[in-house]
Amino acid sequence: MTSQSLRTCGAVAAALSLALLASACAGSDSPAASGAGGDNGGKPVTLTYWTWTSGAEAATAEFNRTHTDIQVRFSQIPGGPDGYSKISNAIKAGDAPDVTTVEYSMVPEFASQGYLKDLTASSGELVKKSFPAGVQNLVTFGGRTWSVPFDATPQVYFYRKDLFEKYGVNVPTTWDEYRTAAEKIKAADPAARIGSFPTDAPLQATLSWQAGARWFRVEGDAWKPAIDDAPSQKVAAFWQGMLDDDLVFRHGAGTPEESKSRADGTSAGVIGASWSAGPMIAAMPDLKGKWGVAPIPHWGTPASGMYGGTSFAVPKGSRHEAAATEFITWMTTDPASMRARVGALKSPSSALPANPAMAEVAAQAFDTSYFGGQDLYALTRAQVATIVPGWTWGPVWGKVGADFKDEAARGGLPGALAKAQRSAATAITDRGLELAG
Repeated sequence: MTSQSLRTCGAVAAALSLALLASACAGSDSPAASGAGGDNGGKPVTLTYWTWTSGAEAATAEFNRTHTDIQVRFSQIPGGPDGYSKISNAIKAGDAPDVTTVEYSMVPEFASQGYLKDLTASSGELVKKSFPAGVQNLVTFGGRTWSVPFDATPQVYFYRKDLFEKYGVNVPTTWDEYRTAAEKIKAADPAARIGSFPTDAPLQATLSWQAGARWFRVEGDAWKPAIDDAPSQKVAAFWQGMLDDDLVFRHGAGTPEESKSRADGTSAGVIGASWSAGPMIAAMPDLKGKWGVAPIPHWGTPASGMYGGTSFAVPKGSRHEAAATEFITWMTTDPASMRARVGALKSPSSALPANPAMAEVAAQAFDTSYFGGQDLYALTRAQVATIVPGWTWGPVWGKVGADFKDEAARGGLPGALAKAQRSAATAITDRGLELAG
């Protein structure tokens, strides 16, 4: 993964609206002078760390094994809206963890509400030194650093090699080929589908990004949402057609139904990212050697969006910022951290680190036998160069995502785009931010 290739990553604008910055500054704590053990009478500082990411518990255990001045108490929390509600409620109650993971899509929202500490002084140089420009821009805006990147997440396509061979289907390279393959699989086995399509905002966003959409822009000091733009409408129409024609399952992401369909072979493929492989390995060990991975199908030219992706943040209310940033630095730069993540027995990580040096470590530590010897990291690192530039995450992603999902379940994907567009405009003004005309 080169610095130049990651410059193509979609990014939060370098200068966000002044209103957003004012809101973020007003809500942030001043940096705490909390050296590792220095403010604790010489005793070890104990940090609390909340995350949903694979391999994190094993990495934390390795940190605790090798450090005496800082110890970390790990807590697994849900991903998605439930996890963010837990984090935000804890911050409001004055009971925030010292370190948590925040997806790139949520960094502007958390920062604009004053939920995150400004890490410019403690981690700004780390971010500049260790991460390519495109990823830096996902966590740094208004001249301030709000979190430290963990992974890069270009889309890829996981598929069952044995099932594709059984049905005589080639791995699709375009979305037209994907639909043709879906029709062929259903015709061969009425109980089988090429995969499932969760009607949620994260997947819709990343597929729209791939098609050239830009859901949020910054114009001067104002936000301009464009969630129902032409590329997004094209993507929504394609997938609504797939759903209406019963060519994909409607299973929600991470539901028991989705997991069962992958395990029993009724789902022949999965749209995901590098991080998807770890849970697959843990949940489906009997399918070792049967899965392959390929670039995501495209609309005519190879392209990708970022599907997920997380960063490390220090929430407002942490009393141990210096120790927290020391832990974050270790997690994002020390090879022992990535080796522990990848080698975790209970929940192995397959994330592609945004730090190029750590990506090399992960690639060397990852066991390629599950994918029949195929090099997952070589493929996903190559896809970073296909990420479409220009994407910006907005400051009201939580509201947009919830309203999109609700409307998609009721009225379909095209209507959900329109609802999310209205929701974004209302939420921006309700937050006290300026809406572009």
